[in-house]
Amino acid sequence: MDTTRNRGPRAGPPDDGAELFWEQHYATRRAAGERVNPLLAETAGPLRPGAALDLGCGAGGDTLWLARRGWRVTAVDLSPTAVERVRERARELGAGDRVNAEQHDLARSFPDGEFDLVSAQYLHTPFPLPREQILRTAAHALRPGGLLLIVGHGSTAPWSWNQDPGVRHPAPAGIAAELDLDPGEWPVLRADMPRRRATGPGGETATVTDTVLVLRRTAG
Repeated sequence: MDTTRNRGPRAGPPDDGAELFWEQHYATRRAAGERVNPLLAETAGPLRPGAALDLGCGAGGDTLWLARRGWRVTAVDLSPTAVERVRERARELGAGDRVNAEQHDLARSFPDGEFDLVSAQYLHTPFPLPREQILRTAAHALRPGGLLLIVGHGSTAPWSWNQDPGVRHPAPAGIAAELDLDPGEWPVLRADMPRRRATGPGGETATVTDTVLVLRRTAG
């Protein structure tokens, strides 16, 4: 039996600075978000609801969108405030029985279970994070036929916390290469960099580029 998923990433002691950063970030927001990331809606909309994993659920828009469409969602985030607000909002919407919200430092632990969809939307942080290890573990958590959707920044939005002009945005092909997964077991279904008009948290708009990688697990 493959135990990669069960072990999960291990990257040394917890990073208290990372938890404090994201806790302060979400503590300043009044409630769980209602907006779904458009690339998740585009990918998951045609799918039959099953078990989903939302990595870095944040304000909860993706988790709530999936749950209201019949998915059973495991939502994880480093921020206790984000996790609790997603849990509370799911109950308010009558979807509490379909949402399991958990706090995880994904550098050290990974949620249990097998999933038909794993969504990693903008899994970026200013702190050290073994992103490739986490995403590789996510790929192993898929059931046969399940999808891993990875969406990242391909450009820097004006409202981003990272305004470093030297920041590198890897292309989808590079992300796939770093994951080092067997293409016979996890074939790539989509790898592109679409542009879209996005709205920031303060209502401002800008044209941004996303990196999109979709993998399907073909075997158990």
